[in-house]
Amino acid sequence: MLIQLAVMGMLVALLPLATVWVSGDADKYRKLIWVTLFLTFDLIMFGAFTRLTDSGLGCPDWPGCYGQANPLQAHADIRAAETAMPTGPVTVMKAWIEMIHRYLAMGIGVLIVALTLISWRKWLKSKRMDAKFSPLFPTLLFAFVCLQGAFGAWTVTMKLQPIIVTIHLLLGMTLLALLAWFGARQSDHPPVSQTAAMLRLPAVLAALLLTIQIALGGWVSTNYATLACTDFPLCQGTLLPQMDFANGFTLWRDLGKTASGEFLAFPALTAIHWTHRLVAFAVVALVAWVALKSLKVGGLQKTARWLLAGIALQFATGFLTVFLNFPLALAVIHNGGAALLVLLLAMLNYKIRLTR
Repeated sequence: MLIQLAVMGMLVALLPLATVWVSGDADKYRKLIWVTLFLTFDLIMFGAFTRLTDSGLGCPDWPGCYGQANPLQAHADIRAAETAMPTGPVTVMKAWIEMIHRYLAMGIGVLIVALTLISWRKWLKSKRMDAKFSPLFPTLLFAFVCLQGAFGAWTVTMKLQPIIVTIHLLLGMTLLALLAWFGARQSDHPPVSQTAAMLRLPAVLAALLLTIQIALGGWVSTNYATLACTDFPLCQGTLLPQMDFANGFTLWRDLGKTASGEFLAFPALTAIHWTHRLVAFAVVALVAWVALKSLKVGGLQKTARWLLAGIALQFATGFLTVFLNFPLALAVIHNGGAALLVLLLAMLNYKIRLTR
């Protein structure tokens, strides 16, 4: 099974590797970084789709599916589980969604291994003189993707425990930010005005606040608290609904349960959703302010315009997700909007550092 899974990961990575190899780009190493970033963004989107369709336990073991490399080989076991519980976590469709997610993740792992090997080879060939191929950053990426894989496994083996799923999401976003930073290092940029120096601290604070908000968003999703507030801007018709922060934000507990093993009450879900919504206003305000200030700085305008578009998209999809009663497509786009903001803020912070 493990050999079959490894082959599947290599097959997934083969197309992007071949695309980069036959491209006319003179700097194929840089292009491979950006292709890996693009596919990581896609993986985050598909991971959101996996979570939002309740497919995280479509295959209740790891790394295979009922001990097999694909759902076709495990069809009898999957069908038996679906027959016993037609609306349960295991169905044929959910098994395929979960395994496709794993195949994509393995493919990205192969691409990062390729980047690491290329960097070491080029660096040693240049007698450790070519800083462009310094293996430090790709080796860090390799270690990071291994950590991400471990949390992916624990997500399944610990039965979607909210804190594990949320950390898995945060690690995926961090991997995207690291790839954006890595790609920016390998690319040429227009000169950045010295006035960008005043934005160093605000841009870092915007990235940190966005990280907190993504963690809260993951906590909302993994606790199924999205529809705890179905109106906007109020929640349950009031500004301060009944909320249970103690149980809502107890981190180490099973899905749907309190730390003592009782079922999680609705006020706890309300507290989770309300907090995510409150911090969202702060994120929109700070990120929009940083973007507007960046519009006036030479070398940052393009990234600033994208950042304004991204924060507007994120606010609109968050509002519409609640207003339209949680349509799947909008919820997936909302997750993609968060990933886009992570990417753009990483790029903005990198460009601001060019003023040093």
